[in-house]
Amino acid sequence: MSGEGRPAASAPVAPDIAAAVVTSGRRPKPPWLRVRAPGGENYTHLKQVLRERGLHTVCEEARCPNVGECWGGGTATFMVLGDVCTRGCRFCAVNSGNPGGTVDPEEPANLAGAIHAMGLDYVVLTMVNRDDLPDEGAAHVAECIRSIRRRAPEVLVEALIGDFSGRLDLVDVVCDAGPDVLAHNIETVESMQALVRDQRAGFEQSLAVLEHAKGHHLAPFTKSSMMLGLGERRDEVIAAMRALRRCGVDFLTLGQYLQPTTGHLPVQAFVAPEIFDQYRRRGEAIGFRYVASGPLVRSSYRAGELFIGTLIRSGGEAPV
Repeated sequence: MSGEGRPAASAPVAPDIAAAVVTSGRRPKPPWLRVRAPGGENYTHLKQVLRERGLHTVCEEARCPNVGECWGGGTATFMVLGDVCTRGCRFCAVNSGNPGGTVDPEEPANLAGAIHAMGLDYVVLTMVNRDDLPDEGAAHVAECIRSIRRRAPEVLVEALIGDFSGRLDLVDVVCDAGPDVLAHNIETVESMQALVRDQRAGFEQSLAVLEHAKGHHLAPFTKSSMMLGLGERRDEVIAAMRALRRCGVDFLTLGQYLQPTTGHLPVQAFVAPEIFDQYRRRGEAIGFRYVASGPLVRSSYRAGELFIGTLIRSGGEAPV
C-alpha cells in the first residue's frame, strides 16, 4: 500500500485476469481506448442548441471519450443545477466549489424545450451535488423531470442523482416525479471509496439510496456504475456487484477510469476488453437485467440506453 492507502500499481490481481491487465505507468493509452475526435453535423447542431439554451452536459464537463459517438447520434446526458459541484471527488473533472445557493429557475423549461427540439426518445439527467441547498437540489431535479413529461411525454427519462447526504426523503422527492430509471453510482469498490470519492460519500450510503429507490411505490428501474483501473481487485468488483444486486439494482455499467488531469488520481491499470467481457458475463449470471461493460463504457452509455429503452417500452421483457 502507498502512503495514501492506495494499492501500488504492481498490486497482484487474480490469476485469470492478470494477463489482460496492462499497468499504466507513463505509457500511452492502449489502442482500444483511442477514439476519433468529435465532429459531424449532428454534433455541431446539438452543441449549438445547448449553447443557445444555456444548458450543460456531463459529456463535456466530465470529458467523456464517447462524446463524438453519442452527440453524432443525437443523444446527450444533461447536467442540471449548474456546472459547479460542492463535492471534491478525486476522479471527476467537473468543477468543484460553492455555487452559493444559485439555481436557474428557467432550467427545467429550457431543458424540456431542448429535448423536444432535438426529438430525443431517451434522455439522462444527471446533477452536480448541491450541499449548499436545503434540499440538495432534489426538488429542482424533480421539476426537470416533470417539465420533460409535460413537453415531451413520449420521452423516457433516466435520473442519475447524487446521494443527498443519505437523506432518503430527498430520494423520494425525485422518485415521486416518476423517472423511468433512477441511477446512482457507487463509482468504485468498497475498499477504495475514501480514496476515490468525496469524504461525504460512502459505499453503504450509496447502497441505501439505491435500495430505497427500488422500494418506492412507483418502482423505477435502478442502475449503478463502477470505474475500473484504479487498483481494485477482481474479488472486490464481484463483491460490489453482489451488493448491488442485493439492493435490487437492475442495470450495471463498468468502464475504464481515465485520468482527467494530472491533479486527479492516476490510472493504475488499463483493463483489456476481454476482461470487461468476463465481468459482463459474471454480472449477468449474478442477476442484472443488463450489464454494459467495456473500456469506453460510461454510466450514461448510448448502447445501454437503447437496450434499456427497448426493455421499458416492451413492459419489462428483455429484447431478443
